[in-house]
Amino acid sequence: MKKSIFLTASLTIMFFAGCKNDPKSSSDQTVIQRIDSTLTEASIKEHPFKEVYFGNLHVHTSWSFDGYINGSVTGPDDAYRWAQGESIPGGGDGTPLQIKKPLDWYAVSDHAEYLGALPKMADKNSMMSKHPLAADITGVDPAASFAAYGKISDGIYTYRKKDPILGDSTFAANAWKELVDIADKHYKPGKFTTFPAFEWTAAPDWRNLHRVVLFKDSKQVPALAFSAVDSDVPEDLWKWMDNQRNQGHPLLAVPHNGNASDGLMFPLETTYGGSTINKDYSATRMRNEPVLEMIQIKGSSETHPSLSPNDEFAGFEIWDYTLAAGAKEPKHKRGGYVREALIRSLKYDMEGKGSPFKYGFIGDSDTHNSYSPIEEDNYHGKFGFENNPKHRLDGPPGVDEKSANQVRKFGSAGLAGVWAKSNTREDIFEAILRKETFATSGPRLKVRFFGGYEYPENILSGTNWIEAAYSGGVPMGGDLGTSNGKAPVFIIHAMKEVDGANLDRIQIIKGWVDAKGEQHEKIYNVALSDDRKPDANGKIAAVGNTVNAAEASYTNDIGDVELMAVWTDPEFDASQYAVYYARVIQIPTPRWSTYDAKTLGRAPREDLPISIQERAWSSPIWYNPN
Repeated sequence: MKKSIFLTASLTIMFFAGCKNDPKSSSDQTVIQRIDSTLTEASIKEHPFKEVYFGNLHVHTSWSFDGYINGSVTGPDDAYRWAQGESIPGGGDGTPLQIKKPLDWYAVSDHAEYLGALPKMADKNSMMSKHPLAADITGVDPAASFAAYGKISDGIYTYRKKDPILGDSTFAANAWKELVDIADKHYKPGKFTTFPAFEWTAAPDWRNLHRVVLFKDSKQVPALAFSAVDSDVPEDLWKWMDNQRNQGHPLLAVPHNGNASDGLMFPLETTYGGSTINKDYSATRMRNEPVLEMIQIKGSSETHPSLSPNDEFAGFEIWDYTLAAGAKEPKHKRGGYVREALIRSLKYDMEGKGSPFKYGFIGDSDTHNSYSPIEEDNYHGKFGFENNPKHRLDGPPGVDEKSANQVRKFGSAGLAGVWAKSNTREDIFEAILRKETFATSGPRLKVRFFGGYEYPENILSGTNWIEAAYSGGVPMGGDLGTSNGKAPVFIIHAMKEVDGANLDRIQIIKGWVDAKGEQHEKIYNVALSDDRKPDANGKIAAVGNTVNAAEASYTNDIGDVELMAVWTDPEFDASQYAVYYARVIQIPTPRWSTYDAKTLGRAPREDLPISIQERAWSSPIWYNPN
């Protein structure tokens, strides 16, 4: 029988499944096939004006210590097979996991902290089985497992002291090498792209500062990953990354869950590492981490209703907790959400301190069960124990209500859209570096966003408008040139996912700083479905809601398949620093919890939304008057 216990002494709320994974699973293989040499550059299709490729780079398996303790029974090899459309074991109640439509790219980024160590505790041939806590970790007593796991996580996040066995450098090097080799095994240039990656999991006082570290290729990677046990200070991670880059190892980092950082992710003046925000700090940060996760399972980091009270869509999938035990709410919203940070970054730039938060956007997963639950109607939770709809909605037996509520507040995974010339490591990595990326809350919406000064109003009516948009301006992630007194013109084009929900509207969110250094934001509705128009007070009528809660269904009787606009900023001031990004909103569709309620034959929970409006966010375009 499986037993479960609620563990809150880890990176986030944790459960334990007494049935541990087989150390000789398919993900533990030691013979790795190299990249198929028959795939030549000539066989890879290139798109001169880019194509969108969808994927995730924030994926954990049983090789992550918190993935293993929470019931994951699969490893990196299984994760890559899942992303390509294969079925893999789900753990929990045994329901298999399989995506409906394969992804274009995927990166397993297991935690660097004791990478692969806990599963090996069950292998009598491994040094990890000799660890004093191995019997408790792999045993069937939940209380003993809880206590043992707590000692390991406290060592990482509270005492910051490396365990001599779990942190053995030879074991760590071998585990990292195998993780890289498995990524290589599944790389099919032009068809399916993988990357070597790991997560640096700093959480001082249980406040999230996590980053995924992604390498451009496997030919140039270090012998060891850098973990939060080495240092939990972002400046130290960036120093290590700069050193890797100087050795010819191209890499980048992706921060996530500012919403769970209690204001640490986008610091106000002084950083957790003790730095003062200045040009050097800004340049170092942006050199190493060009994009961030806008959304993932642990919520959206765009904005909070308290920060954006005039934004009717600001409350989307808010997960308002730190990573500490006891379901604690962050005290500081400012410094934890990206919209405010983007605008504050303009202020720093105006003051001559550089722009430390000049981020592009992606969506991602943070699954701890090898698969990414991006499909709302195919959701199986974050952890292995959640592969059971009753556990997702009610919590396992014996779990307190406050803790179980954190799991119910998890959203489905986000998705990264990357505009690249081809589906290869080189092109996708370079697209992320130049921030030609967008985030979605899961659906495969296609979003284009360009800015310039000379676009004609009828540009979208031309057959070659994408070519004209590139030649006459900059794509998402770019910088507008000098205005010469002209207001910028933006092109926005959005297409719904094939077989997905229709679109409600396109918005442009503008942030700017006035001459006094005051921060401002404004939302413009630039394209509306169903021929809607603002009323006399400028209000927009809701698109409607076709969701049938009992059937967990919706119809596309409302909304549009495609929306587009050419929009000129009517309040542009050439003397003010400004930032713009597009947000595309879908019509309402059922939330995963509504699908689960139907599966269980019950009414949806009253404390959860029945429907949500999924969305996409383009990377910003910036204007600097200098």
